[in-house]
Amino acid sequence: MSNENAITLHPRQHDKLGNIYCGVTREGFIAVAGDVHDIADGEEVMFDKVHIKASRKGEDYIFTRMSH
Repeated sequence: MSNENAITLHPRQHDKLGNIYCGVTREGFIAVAGDVHDIADGEEVMFDKVHIKASRKGEDYIFTRMSH
């Protein structure tokens, strides 16, 4: 899944959502705009500063831009 409002990444991948860097450094560890967070399977994490929600479904890490 890749469009202007969401990207799906896997471990050791990174990309940009608009101009915001998103990455999966290793399984269970993500980075968004320089902020890092552990994320368990089935968990969602909100990065309020950049309005991006990250969720994990197995090996799929979905980064979604939320409306302000």
